[in-house]
Amino acid sequence: MTHDPALFSIANVSKTYGAVEALRDVEFSIDAGEVVALVGDNGAGKSTMIRIVSGTTVPDTAEFRLRGESVKIGSPRDAAGLGIATLYQDLALCDNLDVVANLFLGQELATASVLDEVRMERRAMGYLDELSIRLRSIRAATGELSGGQRQSVAIARSLLGDPQIVLLDEPTAALGVAQRRQVSDLILRLRARGLGVVLISHNLAEVFEVADRIEVLRLGRNAGSFPARPEFQDSVVAAI
Repeated sequence: MTHDPALFSIANVSKTYGAVEALRDVEFSIDAGEVVALVGDNGAGKSTMIRIVSGTTVPDTAEFRLRGESVKIGSPRDAAGLGIATLYQDLALCDNLDVVANLFLGQELATASVLDEVRMERRAMGYLDELSIRLRSIRAATGELSGGQRQSVAIARSLLGDPQIVLLDEPTAALGVAQRRQVSDLILRLRARGLGVVLISHNLAEVFEVADRIEVLRLGRNAGSFPARPEFQDSVVAAI
């Protein structure tokens, strides 16, 4: 009996900064429609791993496979071309621009060299509706939105290129309870769309709520892989 290859897998990922070994021989995989949480203490190598997969950091060694086929990631353009979208903690939103402008920033739609505001607005409404994101107005300045709404807009923007994999770096950091719930629901909707989601979070309660599997990094190495079920919570904490 044969099994389909994982949507995306990495192996033998190592990265050093001078004498500091940030990652050594790390590996994990993710399937379509799966949320994999990458957890570990500060300095475990989580952010370095996300930067490598997103193409912003070049590893010393790495093997990447997309649906079983060997691929190369040496730049953000490479990652985007493979269908990998990344949402960083700072969100990279322009507070003075409205929601539509932020969604299409750098990817504006135009007709005869003139911005097609109507088409962008319609597509923006379609993306937000599909993800059940409710805003007072899509023409409101992004700086006027709540933290949870801003996160939702940033996640919606990452979907414009129809990615297969979404990397989320601490998406609920500094958010209140209600806002964290909003973002957690959105993560589950990404999974329901069949995307592979890699989640970095220090909030283990959130991790066990939305993840299917938990990969633990410790001092730059794999320290364990666990189903995201309550009976494995003590094991995850011990591995961290």
